Amino acid sequence: MKKGGKILTISEQLREIKFSYPKFNSRFRINEIIIEGDARPTPRSLNYSFKLEYSIKGGPRVYILSPPLIRNGKNEKIPHMYEQKRLCLYFPKYQEFTSRKYLAETIIPWISLWLYYYETWHQTGKWLGGGIHPTKSKRPNL
Repeated sequence: MKKGGKILTISEQLREIKFSYPKFNSRFRINEIIIEGDARPTPRSLNYSFKLEYSIKGGPRVYILSPPLIRNGKNEKIPHMYEQKRLCLYFPKYQEFTSRKYLAETIIPWISLWLYYYETWHQTGKWLGGGIHPTKSKRPNL
């Protein structure tokens, strides 16, 4: 994994993804890549199709395409998601992922890990993945 060093280009990211995940589909634009693939967290898990959109300036955005993610039996919102549309895989403030790190070594494995915790949450009612999910800061009344 790249530590420190230079920002990885889109083509460097794409090359590493194609090497590590040759079955994934990819589309390349000058400043962005779109990766579509499948993740199956355990042998007993469902197979999930996902889309990863990445630009160096915008960071990664991950969507589960199918099967649809659903609330648990208590009708609670799915934890660690942005607007119940995109996966929350890391806390940006802690720089667990930066444009100096490979998506293939961070974000893509984290998708399966997130899905594992999602399935466990459905079984136990508890999000066992830990983590911090950023919330909108509230401005004090002046």
